[in-house]
Amino acid sequence: MRADEVTVGDALPPLEIEVTRTLIVAGAIASRDYQDVHHDAELARQKGSPDIFMNILTTNGLVGRYITDHFGPDAVLRKVAIRLGAPNYPGDTMVLTGSVEEVAGGTATVRVVGANGIGRHVTGTVTVTLPSGEAS
Repeated sequence: MRADEVTVGDALPPLEIEVTRTLIVAGAIASRDYQDVHHDAELARQKGSPDIFMNILTTNGLVGRYITDHFGPDAVLRKVAIRLGAPNYPGDTMVLTGSVEEVAGGTATVRVVGANGIGRHVTGTVTVTLPSGEAS
């Protein structure tokens, strides 16, 4: 997608992500987050959580994927500013949605929300630079 194809108010199509134990544990391992609440259900329960839950680095990666899947392989993430809310537990589904808030030159700012069965898991904005010029 090129910069001249993006306008304020554009909605990105929703992306549904099944939250599995494998996704949670793999994301924690890949980001070297060995906190027990991300891989050991019993220890997570001892700390007051009903189950293991997704870490912020996995969420950050999924938000980035959502943006680049929409805007294409030439899009460059410049800034990802997110805040976590309701935890992502195994067995739930997170639905990412987004809308373009600002376009300036070749840069777009997208508001992103990821909701699950208990509320908003992630909210924030992503600034992305898009190629200019005509399609090849």
